[in-house]
Formats: sequence, C-alpha cells, structure tokens
Amino acid sequence: MHISEGILSAPVLATGAALAAAGISVGLKKMDYQKIPQVAVLSSAFFVASLVHVPIGPSSVHLIINGINGLLLGWLCFPSILVALTLQAILFQFGGITVLGVNTVNMALPGVICYYLFGRLVNRETRLVSLIAAFSCGFFAVLFSSILVALSLLFTEESFISAVTVILLAQLPVMIIEGVITLFCVAFLKRVKPEVFGGIYGKGS
Repeated sequence: MHISEGILSAPVLATGAALAAAGISVGLKKMDYQKIPQVAVLSSAFFVASLVHVPIGPSSVHLIINGINGLLLGWLCFPSILVALTLQAILFQFGGITVLGVNTVNMALPGVICYYLFGRLVNRETRLVSLIAAFSCGFFAVLFSSILVALSLLFTEESFISAVTVILLAQLPVMIIEGVITLFCVAFLKRVKPEVFGGIYGKGS
C-alpha cells in the first residue's frame, strides 16, 4: 500500500510527516540496545514481504506484516518500518521520499493500535483466545492501514473515491492472509520463545 510520489496534497504530506516524527520519537525513546536486533529483523521482514506487490492505481497490494510487527515491537515499529520504507524508496522507487511520513504512519500506526488492542489477549494462556487475538491483530492491522490510505487520498481529492473503493476491496484477501500469518507466527513463538510476549505485556491470565 505504498502511496506514490505526486499523489497527495501538501497539507496531507505535512500532517503525515508530523505524525511520523512523533511516532518515531516515541519509538526511539523506548528503544534500548537489547531491542535493536529484534527491530532490525522485523524491519528486514517488512522490507522483503512488501517487495512483492501488485500495483493498483496510486497504491499497491502486498503483504505488510505490520500486525506481528506491532505485537512484538509496540511503538518501536515506527522506526522499524521507517527504515524499511526508506530503503525501498531509495533502492526500488517504491513510494517515495516526500510521502515517506504518510506511508510510515499508514503502516506503523495500525501496528501500534493492534499492540494495545490485542497484545494482552495474545499473551493469554488460553490457546484459543490467544490464536483468535493473533488472527484479529493481523486482520485489523491491514484493515486500519487500508482505511488510513483511503483517508490520505480522500483528504487530498474527493475524486479519488473510485480508487479508494478498489483499494479497500483489493485488501480483503490480504487481511485474511495476514491474519493467518500472524496466527502461525504467534503460535510458533509462544511454543519456542514465549518470553518474547511475556516481556512486553506481562503475565497473561
């Protein structure tokens, strides 16, 4: 869901840059040396996953994995996703430099939201509750990103309504796929390294 250069209006770009700067500042304040490898790994995963994309108008359809990114990193997903988007813009011209702030917010903010919505549920000892929360996290992270992309376009020009409709419909299968991927990632990590979640959210009930 990279929004390309030359699409958005100046006020939308400025707002996106300001929100991204705020999110990155919070993320960097919460980062310590022990978290750097984890941030780097998830940034790399985001970079690779979103390289495979199908262009649709001013945006594109691709895996985002911002749900699992948010679950594991919280606010740190802002700097994690920023690094990946910057490299994609420079190396492959995906998105662009001027839209870097908006694209970062559109993908990182849903991860943070899902961190607060589903983090403690994912950490529950009840397996069914944990897996349902994991699927919901992946699903809603993409849904929220799609809505933010739609709002970015609509606040630029109302004539983008047809493009917005196509984008939202095209993301439906991606939401389901991301939900399944997040579910399996959580199930695997809780089996081999459960402290990854316990360290972030505390003991589940």
